[in-house]
Amino acid sequence: MKKTILLVDDEPRMRKLLSDFLSRESYAIVEADNGQSALEIAAAGGIDLVILDVMMPVHDGWTVCRELRKKSTLPIILLTAKGEESDQLLGFELGADEYITKPFSPRVLCARVNALFRRLESEAATAYDGLVIDQSAHTVSSDGALLDLSPKEYDLLSFLAANSGRALSREQILNQVWSYDYFGDLRTVDTHINRLRTKLGAHSTLIQTIRGFGYRFEVSK
Repeated sequence: MKKTILLVDDEPRMRKLLSDFLSRESYAIVEADNGQSALEIAAAGGIDLVILDVMMPVHDGWTVCRELRKKSTLPIILLTAKGEESDQLLGFELGADEYITKPFSPRVLCARVNALFRRLESEAATAYDGLVIDQSAHTVSSDGALLDLSPKEYDLLSFLAANSGRALSREQILNQVWSYDYFGDLRTVDTHINRLRTKLGAHSTLIQTIRGFGYRFEVSK
């Protein structure tokens, strides 16, 4: 599905330039020429990312960024001629995900937008029948309750889930989770699988045993 970007800048020529470049990247563009309009558009929903100029009428970019962060986790890229370290720090403290100083290349902005979307997608929490693996927070929750997993148990579960539906041998799991230079034997995998199943409780059935071979993470359909 095409992602929608809210482009907020009081300069029509800048909006036109950036809109043309971003449209070529297959993004849908919604424009606003002041901070108040930006907040109203964002509140209506349907926006995936905000590109926000700092110096604007009605509400400046700092204010808009602060207000958006009170109610939303929308990714925000700030655009500004203010390149001092204190201004950049303020932008990040207010919740901006990226800070780009003027003048800049529209191609570089597009690359930043693409990279930000890729990063957010890779960090997104993934749910499996009520079991949620949050890569950004490095946590696992079962029906809303956080599980107390060891780092290795987390890595093991993440690897199995990332290969959902695939039969994985004990050797594959040992090499990927413990690395190729680990000198333990295959029983290490079985021991950690058993501990992990105990902590997963009702969700332990997501990890299926393939007799004589290894394990498979399988989500019910």
